[in-house]
Amino acid sequence: MIGRLTAEHEEIINATGMLRRAAAAGATDEVVELVDEVAALLSPHTRAEEAGLFTVLRRDEDFTGYVDTLCGEHVTLDELLERIRAGEGDLADRFYKELRSHIEREEDGLFPASLTTLRGDDWDEVDALTAAASPTSPLAAP
Repeated sequence: MIGRLTAEHEEIINATGMLRRAAAAGATDEVVELVDEVAALLSPHTRAEEAGLFTVLRRDEDFTGYVDTLCGEHVTLDELLERIRAGEGDLADRFYKELRSHIEREEDGLFPASLTTLRGDDWDEVDALTAAASPTSPLAAP
């Protein structure tokens, strides 16, 4: 699961880099297309994280606040994307930076902690919840 989420992060970052470049170049039509592409990657990814890994980790009070913060950042990222799509292309750089910071907190903090905290049954539940929330992820295992 961590491998899948990390691979999805890479795809999202790559698409966001293209969005950032298009916005800097003032390519409005391309920006709208790229916002839609980023959203198509980001939405199922965050839905899967929240429904699976985050749900299971939230049960541990040591993780509740951290997970809630990450969920709030998901909302902020969605809002920024909508604003960029609506014509505020100057926010693309901010979106990129906030996305990178968010991903760092997941990959350098929450993901390693989950590997040492969750047991086999927990991972089975994470997998089941994730599959139910985001069965169509292009990186999901068949």
